[in-house]
Amino acid sequence: MSIRTKVLFINVIKERGERRMEFLKRLLVEEEGQGLVEYTLIVLLVALVFWVAVRTANVGGALSTSWGSVTTCLTDPFGCAGS
Repeated sequence: MSIRTKVLFINVIKERGERRMEFLKRLLVEEEGQGLVEYTLIVLLVALVFWVAVRTANVGGALSTSWGSVTTCLTDPFGCAGS
């Protein structure tokens, strides 16, 4: 690699670092994205509560039982008419 290529490569790396620093500075100063962050946190909190509720309520077992009934009815339609 020639010296000129190395210098160009170093300048590109410096430029990228400076752009990243400018971006981080803007994030700290500007407040435009604050609402988006708040809504994201609310959605994450709701999803977490939903996930805990589903795990605690044993929904997986109930779905497995229901799916077994559906499978039984599909294989023998006359055998599940009363269920």
